[in-house]
Amino acid sequence: MAVITISREMGTGAYQIASEVAKKLKYTLVDGASISACAAKYGLSSEMLQVVDEKPPSYITVEDRKRAAALNTLELILLDFARKGNVILYGRGGQDLVKECGNVLRLRFTADFEERVERFAEREWIDPDLARTMLRRSDHQRGGFIHFYFDRDWSDPLFYDITFNTSRLSSGAIVESIVAAVKDLSLKEAEKEAIEMIDNTILMKKIETALLNSPDLDYRPFKITVAKGRVRLSGHLASDEEKKLALKIVESIKGVKSVEDDIQIVNFGTYKDKSW
Repeated sequence: MAVITISREMGTGAYQIASEVAKKLKYTLVDGASISACAAKYGLSSEMLQVVDEKPPSYITVEDRKRAAALNTLELILLDFARKGNVILYGRGGQDLVKECGNVLRLRFTADFEERVERFAEREWIDPDLARTMLRRSDHQRGGFIHFYFDRDWSDPLFYDITFNTSRLSSGAIVESIVAAVKDLSLKEAEKEAIEMIDNTILMKKIETALLNSPDLDYRPFKITVAKGRVRLSGHLASDEEKKLALKIVESIKGVKSVEDDIQIVNFGTYKDKSW
């Protein structure tokens, strides 16, 4: 049940390569279309999917938290696919979602910028100057998403197992390299532990989503750790009532066996009139 993740710059031809690899390996390619096809089953509307797909979330306003919850739901879709194995997670931070799993082959696609411009302009039948602007915005947005949400440099080569420069290598050579790499025995040997790690991440995402979706909770990002149904929460809330509500929400989620909390009560209103 190996998992392949693909991080790509726009205009590298990564999608065509991913499609060919999926055919050769008989893997499921999890792309935008497949996510859209099953989003409704997870309660994620097509409109909200467009709003959050590969865009950094925020937690400030109620609307921000709804978007963050929607992004979590998108990630649950990816994780459910990853748990089944034999999949290619195309973009959307897939390599970061399953970074602890040893059965994952993490790929990165890059190419010369002007060559990317030419490919993209030809594909979309647009002016090269417009293509340059769109590619720069795409790189900025995708890099920002990874930096904001996963706190790392999108282009860091040490985070990927293989980086392909499609300006130098043919698509055929890249496909054959991927097909060979995914058969590495170390990926197979890590499958059992990977399932447990993914299950823990799925439960963590369900907990965070439920907390974000609560209209009565002024949610701030918690640190949530999960191990075989045992949950630990740490963070800050404004009152004891909110703390009780948060714990009740977590305890009600299927799969949660026990909850340990280190939630601190911090209410700015207590201090705002204090003179210093």
